[in-house]
Amino acid sequence: QAQLAESGGGSVQAGGSLRLTCAASGFTLSRHCMGWFRQAPGKGREEVAVICGNTYYGDSVKGRFTISQDNAKNTMYLQMNSLKPEDTATYYCASARRSGWGRDPNDYKYWGQGTQVTVSS
Repeated sequence: QAQLAESGGGSVQAGGSLRLTCAASGFTLSRHCMGWFRQAPGKGREEVAVICGNTYYGDSVKGRFTISQDNAKNTMYLQMNSLKPEDTATYYCASARRSGWGRDPNDYKYWGQGTQVTVSS
C-alpha cells in the first residue's frame, strides 16, 4: 500500500529556514501529483505547494517556499525560507493520480501523518 512520511519539522525563529522531506513508498512519484498542505489550530487545511509537471504555490508562500522532488529517491521536498510566525502549522504531504488531478484537496488519496513547524517571533 502507498505510504507517505514527513520529516524535517521543528522550531525556528522568524526569518529562519527549514526543509521538509516527504518519503514515498508503494507508488512512483513520477506518475502522481504531489502536494504540501498545512493546518493551523482552528483552521482548515491550506494548499501550500504542488508539483505536477509544473509547480504551484499558495499566495501566502510565493517567493519564500520551493517545492521539488527527486524521482530516483522517490522523495519530495519543501524548502521554506523567510519563515513567519503565521507559517506555524502541521504540514502534510499528499499524493494524487495525475489522471484525476484538478488542484483540489479531494483529489489526494494518500496523506502523511504530518510534521509540526513552529515559528517564533
